[in-house]
Amino acid sequence: MDTRTSRASFHQSTRRVLASAALAALLALAPATAFAEQQRGMGASAGLGIGSAFASLVYAPVKLVYAIGGCVVGGLAWAFSGGDNDVAMVVLTPSVLGDYVLTPDQLTGDESIEFFGRDPEYAEENLDVAAAPPEPDYDQAW
Repeated sequence: MDTRTSRASFHQSTRRVLASAALAALLALAPATAFAEQQRGMGASAGLGIGSAFASLVYAPVKLVYAIGGCVVGGLAWAFSGGDNDVAMVVLTPSVLGDYVLTPDQLTGDESIEFFGRDPEYAEENLDVAAAPPEPDYDQAW
C-alpha cells in the first residue's frame, strides 16, 4: 500500500471519528438547552434555530446512511425469505422511519429524537391508549 492511499484512509477515518464525536457532543448538550428555554427570548429562539440547522448537518447524513443501509438489508432479507414482506418490514421500519432533521424543540427536550423509527401503530400519539391496562371485569365468574 502506498503512502497516498494510507493517508487518504487515515483522513477518512479521522473525519468519521470527528463526526461521531460532534454528534455525541450535540446529543449530550441537549438537556442543558432544556434549562435555557426558561429564559428563551427572540435571540435564544434564533440561536436554537441555528443550532438545530447545524446539528441537522451532522445528524441528517448519519440517518440517511442508516436508512439506505436498512433498505439494502431489508431488500436482501425480503429476497432471502422468499418474498416475505413481514421479514423486510422488521428491518425497514426502524431504519427508514424516524426523524431526518432536528428541530429546536428536540434540542430543548420538548420533543424526543426518534432515530430508530417505530411502526405508526405504536407512535407516541397512540401510547396513551396502548399503555392503559384493560379494566378488570369483577362480575366475571371464576
